Amino acid sequence: VMNATVGYNYLRGEFTEPYEVMEKALVEAYAAGYLGKEVFGSDVDFDLYNHLGAGAYICGEETALMESLEGKKGFPRFKPPFPANFGVYGKPSNVNNTESYASVPLILEKGGDWFLELGKPNNGGVRVYSVSGHVNKPGNYELPLGTPFKDLLEIAGGVRNGHKLKAVIPGGTSMPILPADIIMETDMDFDSVQKAGSLLGTAAVVVMDETTCMVDALLNITGFYSEESCGQCTPCREGSGWVERLLHKIEHGQGTPEDLANLERVANNIAGRTICALGESVAWPVGSFIKHFREEFEYHVKHKKCMVAGA
Repeated sequence: VMNATVGYNYLRGEFTEPYEVMEKALVEAYAAGYLGKEVFGSDVDFDLYNHLGAGAYICGEETALMESLEGKKGFPRFKPPFPANFGVYGKPSNVNNTESYASVPLILEKGGDWFLELGKPNNGGVRVYSVSGHVNKPGNYELPLGTPFKDLLEIAGGVRNGHKLKAVIPGGTSMPILPADIIMETDMDFDSVQKAGSLLGTAAVVVMDETTCMVDALLNITGFYSEESCGQCTPCREGSGWVERLLHKIEHGQGTPEDLANLERVANNIAGRTICALGESVAWPVGSFIKHFREEFEYHVKHKKCMVAGA
């Protein structure tokens, strides 16, 4: 469609099984004539390559992905120039998730209006909601944008073991958390989730029941992003480690009121000061967890233990 002549399917290093499946699929596609020179006797040439990265989360950022693809360290690039002007090997490039590309054939076949009408106004089409956490049937569910969260939760089997819903991260762990009373009244589309105080992001929905310690949950999230920071930007490289260490103190009964204040201050000093959005991946969860569940953090500091029974 774009007159591109080559494509790269970049997979994270741990995804060896999908990589093997895709390698077999490429062999079949070339043998059937879908790929290669003069596809089906036309003047279209298109080659597709699978590329397995080295396991760095940061390479999900489009410019870091391109750096890795070129054999360099996966550091995000300054923008501009943008990939559409200067991308892989300096060529104009289009970078999207597999989910986005998978919708293209049906849109070409049935039209853009058909696809838009699957969703709701200003939020057309479908999304694959990846539901994990405390649900009875975790999995990937392709549903129209605008599906009410309460319906998605029901499709995923409801909260596990009849427990009570406590909170949900609606778009991947880098997005702000929403408490149960807000998310249960929210539709799962870009505009509605933003209005509720978060972002739909990747539509990776993390469900937490009442047994969840919010301090421990936030420590788990920030520990991941501290580990996965590429280290290029000082606010993220140093700040993410500070956030993790402060949360570790609070979680393990060593925190002080000053630690809680410093936690918010350090997180705020990361956001908006990095080349890519990984800094926000640390700052946004911290801000939203403390906003909605401050009493748990204060309880940890004051009583040196968790207020959630059994957590």
